[in-house]
Amino acid sequence: MVKKLKARERGIALLVVMLGVALMTLIIFDFSTTATLGYLSAANQANELRAYYLARSGVGVGLGLLAQDSRTDQLTQGTPPYDSLFDVWAAPFPPMNVDGGTAAVAIVDEARKLNINQLVLGTQNAGLNQAFALALERLFTILGISPEIIPAIADWIDFDNITSPGGAEMDYYLQLTPPYAPRNGYMPTIGDLKMVRGIDDATFNRLLPFLTVVPENQVNVNTAPPEVLAALSPDLFANQDLVKAIVTARMIRPFSNLTDVGNIPGLGQYMRQFSELLTTRSKYFMINGMGTFAGSRKLVHPIFLRQPNGTALLVSWQED
Repeated sequence: MVKKLKARERGIALLVVMLGVALMTLIIFDFSTTATLGYLSAANQANELRAYYLARSGVGVGLGLLAQDSRTDQLTQGTPPYDSLFDVWAAPFPPMNVDGGTAAVAIVDEARKLNINQLVLGTQNAGLNQAFALALERLFTILGISPEIIPAIADWIDFDNITSPGGAEMDYYLQLTPPYAPRNGYMPTIGDLKMVRGIDDATFNRLLPFLTVVPENQVNVNTAPPEVLAALSPDLFANQDLVKAIVTARMIRPFSNLTDVGNIPGLGQYMRQFSELLTTRSKYFMINGMGTFAGSRKLVHPIFLRQPNGTALLVSWQED
């Protein structure tokens, strides 16, 4: 009987030891996994931080290119300064290898786009800018986007809560999940457009290359895409050959002034109205900086106002 009890005690002790070993193994495995994941997380954060600063380095290069372009303009004698796709800031810039990562930069002048904030006149309920609304409708038609969302954009920007026919105001947006209020003021960034009723991601991405929010109310004829040029005027919209003539002429020689545009056959009769719509200069520039490091990528999209002396003032800063 005693021998049986001792054998049973030894069996229980062995079972306790085995359970203890199993428990310790689980604890060590969990600790090892947690430590590994923590290390990987810290490494990823460090890589993302390096990529971010490489993207900012790209922005620094972009500011240098804009300053160089200003210095070149100051050295030009006898020709008024102008901005075109032949300028140093507009040229493709190859990615730079920096300490195991890469920094890249691409500059876009905002004067090639339509300022969406022009859709509303003035600052206090002055109403819809009918001429610009028609230009926006032409642009949407060219891009294959329904112009029916334009009233909703106008309601987002205007300074009241009165819903326009086909538009959307506070009562609509507060019913969403999560609810939010319309801007009821000028858009500070083009990202506001994503929040307007009827604009999904696909529509936003389609419009992004053609719309801006900076106070550029004239379009640079040297850099604007054909879609924007055609949208500016019903005459250009109806006669795409005139738009092609502008694009062809500026690729041979950029326009130093609007008189050069009027010298294109068929355009002289429209120059009075074009003088209010077109320019050959750009003041606001978006510098797209991209940094990559060990699989991490960061994008920054600041907009700068370039001063006559080549320095630049930061207007807005966006990151992806």
